Amino acid sequence: MNGAAMMKMTLSMAIFGSIGFFTGKTGIPATELVFVRCICATLFLSLCWFISGQYKVEAWQKKEVLQTMLCGVFLVLNWVFLFKAFEEMSITVAITIYNLAPIFVLILGSLFLKERMTLTSLLAIIICFLGSIFIIGIQNFTSVTDFIGSGFIWALLSAVCYAMTVLLGKGINGLSAYAMTFIQTTIGILILFPFMNFSVFHSLNEANWLYILGTGLIHTGFVYYLFFDSLRKLSTVIISVLVFVDPVVAILLDTILLDFRPSILQTIGILFIFGGIIYTLIKPNTKSVVEV
Repeated sequence: MNGAAMMKMTLSMAIFGSIGFFTGKTGIPATELVFVRCICATLFLSLCWFISGQYKVEAWQKKEVLQTMLCGVFLVLNWVFLFKAFEEMSITVAITIYNLAPIFVLILGSLFLKERMTLTSLLAIIICFLGSIFIIGIQNFTSVTDFIGSGFIWALLSAVCYAMTVLLGKGINGLSAYAMTFIQTTIGILILFPFMNFSVFHSLNEANWLYILGTGLIHTGFVYYLFFDSLRKLSTVIISVLVFVDPVVAILLDTILLDFRPSILQTIGILFIFGGIIYTLIKPNTKSVVEV
């Protein structure tokens, strides 16, 4: 395993775990927030790209550029759907459903990338999945209609788009993380511009703008640089486990800052997730995992 890549992926997921808290403080709808995030991230990454000098040695290939653009479409849809889920349901529930994405990653990765899962890895993913189910708190919904209407569809769509982002991103090896994320956030600006309602920005205060800029510069520019820089150096199985750092951080912030109190089942879910992550990192069977 690549230790530096694992650290970057873990850090990116930990930071992203606070996105729900920031989103609730911005005071603007999902689509407009994603649009601002894309602008901030594009400016931030352009500066980093220029300072690093990486733009001078980029290996531009038409196939990879097109793949990066398609990856950008799924990335932007992922953000929009997730923020819409935040508008309809609690941060903890939304972020947990969103983190069912690794299940889609593993299924699609085994089908299209021919990555094999060891028994150890499969067991860890099952443990993490069960932990997520406990955290969702299905017992709080009185009917299927109530469950679906609670924002579940938005969160699920976000998970699917996230899985597609991971799989498409893993196939891009020539472009730097700067170039990849720059292209993707630029695509986001172009896609979302026709749908903008700029009047929502008129009544914002200084605190709102600080949280908006935080989601743009930190949760988008910095996080996705770390994410895509580490993505190509890790197997799908390891990625699928590390992303569970995200809901754990989200729940901790809910507990500490927003007075969220987990139930017994949710507490068990948190322990399951930590257990699955630790189990996978301590006992990987690299002979049965195909690195791409």
